[in-house]
Amino acid sequence: MRTRVKICGFTRAEDAVYAAHLGVDAIGLVFYPPSPRHVEIEQAIRIVNALPAFTSVVALFADEQEARIREILARVSIDCLQFHGDEPAEACGIYHKRYIKAVRMHNGIDISALTRCYHNASGLLLDAYHPNVKGGTGSQFDWELVPKHSALPIILAGGLDVTNARQAIKTVRPYALDVSSGVEAAKGIKDALAMAAFIKQVNEGDRAAT
Repeated sequence: MRTRVKICGFTRAEDAVYAAHLGVDAIGLVFYPPSPRHVEIEQAIRIVNALPAFTSVVALFADEQEARIREILARVSIDCLQFHGDEPAEACGIYHKRYIKAVRMHNGIDISALTRCYHNASGLLLDAYHPNVKGGTGSQFDWELVPKHSALPIILAGGLDVTNARQAIKTVRPYALDVSSGVEAAKGIKDALAMAAFIKQVNEGDRAAT
């Protein structure tokens, strides 16, 4: 199975377009004001309108107000939602959009229970735990915490870059990898060479895993 790739945290249209031409499956837009990768609606519209066909757009939220999410969905063409806060399943599923629930990984977390709770999600995104940061830490967690089998697709995030993408595929065999800071020149500014190298490593990892 081919490992899908999402690159998150775009703030410039030219970076997102380049990623699409590299073959990335999805680009992520962060609608979380404390994040240095946060985008405003007009900025998001420019990015989305520049994308070629067949590139999915994922909107990231963290404990956002329903009215604000609906405002963004009314103005920006979004394919999938990604929730990084403490949103219950019933709050994630009211927008008639596919959604991903992010999980901050730590010892003792029960992925099986979460898959039952968020049974209508399109995947679980497993990220590093930080007590004060809701995703985007750039830190890797212990991949041994990832179950070998899951009822929902597993999207692996947290500290990924060109040096560990192949090992991530070999160790976890996730449905997808989600990278942000690992392919950046600065926060929110993607590095073209790093994105290309990351995709190359994923493709090589897939070939080695077959």
